[in-house]
Amino acid sequence: MPKRKLDPLPSAAFQILLALAGEDLHGYAIMRQVAQQTDGRMRLGPGTLYSSIQSLLEEKFIEELDARVDTKASPDRRRYYRLTSAGRKIARSEAERLADLLRVARTRKILRGDYV
Repeated sequence: MPKRKLDPLPSAAFQILLALAGEDLHGYAIMRQVAQQTDGRMRLGPGTLYSSIQSLLEEKFIEELDARVDTKASPDRRRYYRLTSAGRKIARSEAERLADLLRVARTRKILRGDYV
């Protein structure tokens, strides 16, 4: 079985999957959502955003939706993206992997508190 391009899942790709878990979004909205959900600790630039989106599309973790009119935006077409079931599965797997790391960090007294 060939190695997947997104294995392990980069943090930018994981954040994009998390952003799309709640709703379909266009690129700029994904950038804002990632900044919001990380309290500004991660800000995706256009290069990182769109190269990550391309990789996620290739792996079929997200899909581009058909043309959609955005009444709040200018008349140009925005590309909207949706999380696929494979994308939800890989995001869940990554979240579980990170939760395991937090448990180890807490056991080793590197991290304190109830994060998991």
